[in-house]
Amino acid sequence: MTKKSPSVHRTALLASAVAVLGVLTACGSSGDGSAASSPRTLSGTAAPATGGHSTGRASASPSVSGTAQAGATTTASQATPRSTSTSARAGVGGGGRCHTSELRASVGRNDPGAGQENFPIVLTNTSARTCTVRGYPGAAFVDASGRQLGPDPKRESGTPTTVTLTPGKSAWAGMTFSNPGVSGAHTATPATLLVTPPDERDHLSVKWTGGPVPVSGNASSVFLMVFSPGTGP
Repeated sequence: MTKKSPSVHRTALLASAVAVLGVLTACGSSGDGSAASSPRTLSGTAAPATGGHSTGRASASPSVSGTAQAGATTTASQATPRSTSTSARAGVGGGGRCHTSELRASVGRNDPGAGQENFPIVLTNTSARTCTVRGYPGAAFVDASGRQLGPDPKRESGTPTTVTLTPGKSAWAGMTFSNPGVSGAHTATPATLLVTPPDERDHLSVKWTGGPVPVSGNASSVFLMVFSPGTGP
């Protein structure tokens, strides 16, 4: 075997070391490359998350759209009551019974005959809407202290009809009683006649100027008739 010189041997060892160093350097580069590729891998992994976020926005769009639709529905819903309210106001303006607050009461001129005293009780529509009255009024004579004089009036037989009152128009109902001088009934002179419109609870006050009325004894009853259009017979 040929024996190598020490210098040759050292050269070979140096070459081997350089080769090993190159391999290690290459491995180190490969490791850095792997480390550099990690962010790319993370970036790639983030892509579905971005897609998911995008999908979230897409799924949010119907939600936003739904909110808009809900808002539109709310708006429509809010519009409906306004329309209903307007319709209701129109309905009120076009009919329904007259309320006490919409009426003025008065007593017309006496039209006596055959021992009877006959007064028309008149209700006039003072409101801006058209309304109706139907049936009998309520009535009571009271003194200056508000105490009722005599019994409650009775109703004459009659057929109630609906009387439509446009603003300013009137309806009347007859009130009749026997002349006390003829019947011999005990009398009193009222201060006020209280008039209650049909189907109402509140009354209207009318100053009474018709003289004495029967309050007790023979033929003391006062009778009321149904409402008719106008201010009297």
